[in-house]
Amino acid sequence: MGIVEEAHNVKVLGSGDKFIILAHGFGTDQSVWKHFVTHLLDDYRVILYDNMGAGTTNPDYFDFERHSSLEGYAYDLLAILEELSVHSCIFVGHSVSAMIGVVASIARPDLFSKLIMVSASPRYLNDVNYYGGFEQEDLDQLFDAMSANYKAWCNGFAPLAVGGDMESVAVQELVVSRTIFQSDMRQILVHVTVPCHILQSKKDMAVPVVVSEYLHQNLGGISVVEVMATDGHLPQLSSPDIVIPVLLKHIQHDIVV
Repeated sequence: MGIVEEAHNVKVLGSGDKFIILAHGFGTDQSVWKHFVTHLLDDYRVILYDNMGAGTTNPDYFDFERHSSLEGYAYDLLAILEELSVHSCIFVGHSVSAMIGVVASIARPDLFSKLIMVSASPRYLNDVNYYGGFEQEDLDQLFDAMSANYKAWCNGFAPLAVGGDMESVAVQELVVSRTIFQSDMRQILVHVTVPCHILQSKKDMAVPVVVSEYLHQNLGGISVVEVMATDGHLPQLSSPDIVIPVLLKHIQHDIVV
């Protein structure tokens, strides 16, 4: 195992000629895909990994400068693909990882046959003529809650496997949260040329449904939106019976123009 694989807890499972990467969102790790992975193993090589700063990763590998922007995480993704000699893949990204996939696909569109975005948002803050779902004061309260009591915040936000030194992980997750929630990726959407499948819960505390339509209208390449009859920001965990068939459909079928 190479150093990149070790740093990101990379696992490669299954068989088949095509690669699928499953990337998790903020506050979770690769276990968020536990209900879905078994449905892929007969037909695909499945790559699972943890974003740097997730509770399962070694804090020593976290680079505060590199991981203060989503570009740093995109470079991590590209490094994983390079170390595994993956020349083409289907990328399934949940939450912030959908935007990480966007950045990576702009840099290396040849590596991605399609992006499947689950609960994705290019900007969480409201803006003029844009509804992201949060005001700055909402985010300030979120950051304050994380700073004051990280463990309690984790238990309230999402399932999170926290390993190692809680204090150092807490500092890293606070940096990550600011990177994600203060980010604005709207200006780069036009540069995406890879086909995008946008999957969204009808009710999501972090991403309003209108954001999925915004992505559809502003992505540079072809895209399709499907709003699922699910509640919550982690539908693959909370409603796997609904989400898994939808994911499989979008993995197996290309967008018809």
